[in-house]
Amino acid sequence: MTGERSRAAIFEYVGYDVDPGQQRIVCRYRLDGRDFREEVSFPGGGDWSQPAVDEAARLLFLLTGVSYYKAGAPPVIDLGATAVTAAERAFLRGYYLDGLGEYAYRNALDLSDLKILGPELSREAELSRSAAVRYVPESSRPLVPFGGGLDSIVTVELLRPRVQDLALFVVNRPGDTFEAIEEPARVTGLPVVRAERLIDQQVLRSRELGFLNGHVPVTGIISAIAVVAAVLGGHDAVVMSNEWSASSATLTVDGREINHQYSKSEAFESALRGVLASVFGEAPDYFSLLRPFSELWIAQRFTEHPEYLDHFRSCNRAFHLDRALRLDHWCGRCDKCCFIDLILAPFVPAQDLSRVFGGNEPLADPSLLAGFRRLLALTPDAKPWECVGDETECRVAARMAAERADRRDNTLLATLVSEAAERAEPAERAEAAEAVYRPDPSAEQLLRPLGAHHVPDRYAPDALLV
Repeated sequence: MTGERSRAAIFEYVGYDVDPGQQRIVCRYRLDGRDFREEVSFPGGGDWSQPAVDEAARLLFLLTGVSYYKAGAPPVIDLGATAVTAAERAFLRGYYLDGLGEYAYRNALDLSDLKILGPELSREAELSRSAAVRYVPESSRPLVPFGGGLDSIVTVELLRPRVQDLALFVVNRPGDTFEAIEEPARVTGLPVVRAERLIDQQVLRSRELGFLNGHVPVTGIISAIAVVAAVLGGHDAVVMSNEWSASSATLTVDGREINHQYSKSEAFESALRGVLASVFGEAPDYFSLLRPFSELWIAQRFTEHPEYLDHFRSCNRAFHLDRALRLDHWCGRCDKCCFIDLILAPFVPAQDLSRVFGGNEPLADPSLLAGFRRLLALTPDAKPWECVGDETECRVAARMAAERADRRDNTLLATLVSEAAERAEPAERAEAAEAVYRPDPSAEQLLRPLGAHHVPDRYAPDALLV
């Protein structure tokens, strides 16, 4: 890359403290002599005396550091006194390089020179650690990180008939909640396990302090916090809601895939599972219940629970850190609003979606055509840097929606379907243009399991047991 910005020299993992009295874990880092401190609290209590808590805290310490590393992106990370296995070091390096792929691209940085220094845990010490970390939870007590959107709602409803002790998990800043999460959480009627993450305020002043800024693999951080909460509360599994298309690259540069959703991908899930298994053994398990399913499949399952339709909200403006800028309704214009509208349109009556969006449904707004074209990859513009589905899902969804009787006069959908059809040129013409045309999957293909997953049989939806 050219035009690389100035980078810091070294990022240090200073240490972490497990504080049962205050029900918190304190993580300390240093970037070129500047100290950072983060606190993660678990106000619901739990059994802090377990050796497994300290090991879960160590993993939290390792994954949370990325939020402070990004302020300067130095080529050297020093783990200090925190010993890791060779496998954990490799996992951590991948977490930084791939999890910060978007950040590096958008800041014109090349992080491939990253070195991670620090003590290595021997095989004997690793085996001794695993023997000492005895965590034996009750079975069928899953903890579900809950964001209030389609995916986590579907996960909850798939699990509900299979388990008797199901709980949601929510992370907030101290003293703050997002109604876009709280409202659908109330609809579930399930208990909520909470954690509070207090980020060092220096990071929130990035522009003022001259720090580098950008997207971090926040789902990886939430996953690590959830593992701590699971151990404290005796849960046997952290059940994520990351779908098949979360593994799809947002952009490919020089043959390397850059994925806005890396920490929601199957690659990250598998890597973290490996680390957790080496530390804890079989529990807590960590997997995504929705991994083998498309967003289209998830949207169809969501419509089986109409009680949520007027209560869920995935619009990014609902999660603004500044409460004054936080919306209590769908903005109807952002990429996330457009995608949610599109993926539900094949299954939900147009009048109902118009009501959901307060009369500002994206599919009814021709001025948003350019944004929908990006979702369907009908323009040379990059896929939005958002948690949205694969472009093939979007093209199939548009075609299915346009076939509905209540959408046949929708000019935006008609335009998208027409342009998508023009894209499907004969193979020989595509080859002449030095491009390989791959036909989109059918709706039937997208409405059945698509790929590999780690879902254990005891939690598997019926669609995986057929």
